[in-house]
Amino acid sequence: MSQPCDEDDDDDHDERLDLFSTDNTTTLIFGPDLIMDREEPPVVADPPPTESSPPSGLRSGLAAIRERAGIQDRLVEKLLQQVIPVDGSEMPEAKASPHAQRPGFNITTMSYNFRLFNARIGVVFRFQAKAERLLSWRRPTHTMSLLAVYSFVCLDPHLLPVLPLVVLLLGVLVPAFVARHPAPPQGTLSSEQGVGYSPRGPPLAPPTPTVRPPAKDLSRDFFRNMRDLQNSMADFSHAHDHIVKLVVPVTDFSNEALSSTVFLILVAAALVMALAAHVIPWRLIFFVGGWAIVLSQHPRLKQLLLQHHHQAVPQEDARSLLDRLTASDVILDSAPETREAEIFELQRADPDADAWEPWLFSPEPYDPLSPSRIAGRRPRGSRFFEDVLPPPGWHWSEKKWALDLWSREWVEDRIITGVEVETEGERWVYDMFDDRQARTGVVDYSQPPTAASKKPADASAQPSWEEGDDGDGGSRRGEWRRRRWVRLVKRRAAAPSTSS
Repeated sequence: MSQPCDEDDDDDHDERLDLFSTDNTTTLIFGPDLIMDREEPPVVADPPPTESSPPSGLRSGLAAIRERAGIQDRLVEKLLQQVIPVDGSEMPEAKASPHAQRPGFNITTMSYNFRLFNARIGVVFRFQAKAERLLSWRRPTHTMSLLAVYSFVCLDPHLLPVLPLVVLLLGVLVPAFVARHPAPPQGTLSSEQGVGYSPRGPPLAPPTPTVRPPAKDLSRDFFRNMRDLQNSMADFSHAHDHIVKLVVPVTDFSNEALSSTVFLILVAAALVMALAAHVIPWRLIFFVGGWAIVLSQHPRLKQLLLQHHHQAVPQEDARSLLDRLTASDVILDSAPETREAEIFELQRADPDADAWEPWLFSPEPYDPLSPSRIAGRRPRGSRFFEDVLPPPGWHWSEKKWALDLWSREWVEDRIITGVEVETEGERWVYDMFDDRQARTGVVDYSQPPTAASKKPADASAQPSWEEGDDGDGGSRRGEWRRRRWVRLVKRRAAAPSTSS
């Protein structure tokens, strides 16, 4: 599929060779569909050859290359689909993000979108180049005009909404109108008629687009955009790494004294700004700051600033000075946090042996109204004290567990009911006996108890733990009893950071 080449194409070809012959050589790999100059997604398949147009060697070779590349793309896509998770595949439809409906990663789509992006990103780089020329004092009249507009906006901030409207009028609409209504050439009118420009009359020229069309594939502008995009990515990466290097060590509390000092300074600054922000002369600050920034880009002044920067105190010396000041003024509490861990020893009644069987040590008391008890689940925990581990990030501060002698307090704190509390002795908390648990067969709780199950009329009611005597062994008790053990834990201190 060769095309005739004219002189412009030769110039483009020479420009491409020049771009590839620079010191920073960049190897670019293009798929067979990337060299086609069109806006729609590429079509890989070629029409089948007919008798009237037998396939030539070049066309058959290109078709074979395209078919081979298409197979490779499909294989890579299948592999990436197995490796890269699809967004929203494991989320319900109600919680799926709006991006779940967007297409997934695809090499062909990525290549096509990159072509579109690279062909249209030139306007950003042209704006960046013009801004750099404006701030670098290449044309002092333009830079002074910028400072004049900036000064008016600083002195009267109400003019700021007018600025984009004026830019749209003078930068887009007026040039487009002048392009359709051009002025007559010089010397074509007499002195009486050449008074000035007149917009009257019908348009004399075709409309000129205010935005450049997208760059053609493999053209000079296309490679220029690719070069600028490459350099912009490098600049962003270097700026990101530099900012992270400066900000993260100061704010991540790897050096707690330094980060605490920064925290206190920011809190004090926030309070001062909240109270005195209306008193600060913001117009004067922005006016002086803007002029200082633009003047610092003047070639002569910039050279003086660079010489002074080399003679200034290095960054490491300033950082060490700040560390010394922080170490002398900030005192941190180095003692780790200490708390009390609890475990409940559960025992279950053995009706055959008329004794209590040790069951396990559980993090919950397993009282009659606990959720696990109501749901019919067995208590969870460890069989022995040695198997009880401290919470993650903590370690034991004491060697042994201590029995909690204030059993009534933790019962009242948890609002536990239906239990009997021992305030002396071993401090067990028993389940109160329920006569309905001893009944067998089909039990209908809605029916009143039978005469056999009723207590004698002269029998007194069983006292509760609030009314009865402690250690009353004559009363029948429930299936479970528990008591609370406590032990101090200390937060595990992190290893000291070696980063400065």
